[in-house]
Amino acid sequence: MAMQKTKLKIVLLVVAVGVAASAFAAFAATRTISNNGQVHVVGINVYWDSSCTNEVSSIGWGILQPGESKTVTIYVQNEGSSPVVLNMTTHNWTPASASSDLGLNWNREAYVLPSATVVEAVFTLSVASNVDGLTDFSFDITITGTES
Repeated sequence: MAMQKTKLKIVLLVVAVGVAASAFAAFAATRTISNNGQVHVVGINVYWDSSCTNEVSSIGWGILQPGESKTVTIYVQNEGSSPVVLNMTTHNWTPASASSDLGLNWNREAYVLPSATVVEAVFTLSVASNVDGLTDFSFDITITGTES
């Protein structure tokens, strides 16, 4: 008999909680709050032209002689909403030894590029004068714009 009373109390408690929750839900209200703002973007792109219509995807250096240097001009655009500091690195040299026979520099290392602007950048690829046995090469250039 005591067990039945306990079960009945539990059932009544569950029913009471359900009724209370339903009553509370009947009195609930919602409010929608609209939002707006701007998203902070850091982004750069690289082009062959100053009007930024022809993206650079590859640079062909042609045939280079020992001791020779060649230059290539590109344009770097800051497409973000904040100034960025430019940095250039090279990697994936093929053959790996080419990185000691060739050197790549540019004139925009640590340059602060304001938002929504374009800057001319000149790469210079130099071949060591004592290079021997290097006939073909490839490598990747990574240009990074870090928020300043």
